[in-house]
Amino acid sequence: MGNILNFDNFFIPVDTWIEVIVDWLVGNFRPQFQMIKWPVDVTLTGIDSFLNWVPPIIVLLVLVLFAWKFSGKAVAIFSLISFLLIGYMGLWSETMTTLAMVFSAVIFCIVVGVPLGIIASRSDGFAASIRPVLDTMQTTPAFVYLVPVVMLFSIGTVAGVIATIVFSMPPIIRLTNLGIRQVHPELIEAALAFGSTPRQVLLKVQVPLALPTIMAGLNQTIMLSLSMVVIAALIGAGGLGVPVFQGLNSLQVGLAGIGGISIVLMAMVLDRITQSLGELGKR
Repeated sequence: MGNILNFDNFFIPVDTWIEVIVDWLVGNFRPQFQMIKWPVDVTLTGIDSFLNWVPPIIVLLVLVLFAWKFSGKAVAIFSLISFLLIGYMGLWSETMTTLAMVFSAVIFCIVVGVPLGIIASRSDGFAASIRPVLDTMQTTPAFVYLVPVVMLFSIGTVAGVIATIVFSMPPIIRLTNLGIRQVHPELIEAALAFGSTPRQVLLKVQVPLALPTIMAGLNQTIMLSLSMVVIAALIGAGGLGVPVFQGLNSLQVGLAGIGGISIVLMAMVLDRITQSLGELGKR
């Protein structure tokens, strides 16, 4: 037993195994991974081009009206002041790019994550099998994602969005699963008794009642996306991570500071609005 527990005599080359697996994926499936990259690239380019093309006054007007309708006057005023400050700090274009990255990541998280959460809510076996994967996705340090993403998708903003999707998807899967499972069985039985099909029960009973929980998952996904798109600047992604990264490299605390302030303000605005949307689902 003493020899077995002597870590100098026994070594498991997990790092070598990981390198072999990633090299094998790159050598054999790189074209397939480039196909995965295409829809992300199209979505990101479209949203980024649109947000940077629209005049700031239009963006501010839409943001304030949206915040006022769903979150109230206080959040609308806070949103206006926050984005005006970001603009006057000279980071408007970077902020629009970051918003495009977050929106793109969230779109794919919803498209993939909500159906997976629904499947998990209907199958205990699937839920049990996907749980370790979600644990790994959620607890793996964000920087660890960057190396395989670069090898499979090269550097750039699109690669940063793909890393963001992987990092920020678990909450919406988990909370979609949880929300649907928490729907009272008697409500489902009543819907079935009135002749509803399983599809109708899902779309007209379970999903609407689970919407506040699903929106909580969306809120967490957005917050994780914001944290990851900043780190993605290390692999050539644009947005607000760039001034933070440049400030870190050149020890320009002011440059890093305004980048950090902009990220915080944008996160607070998005958090307040999505929380309000979740509260509407409870009414």
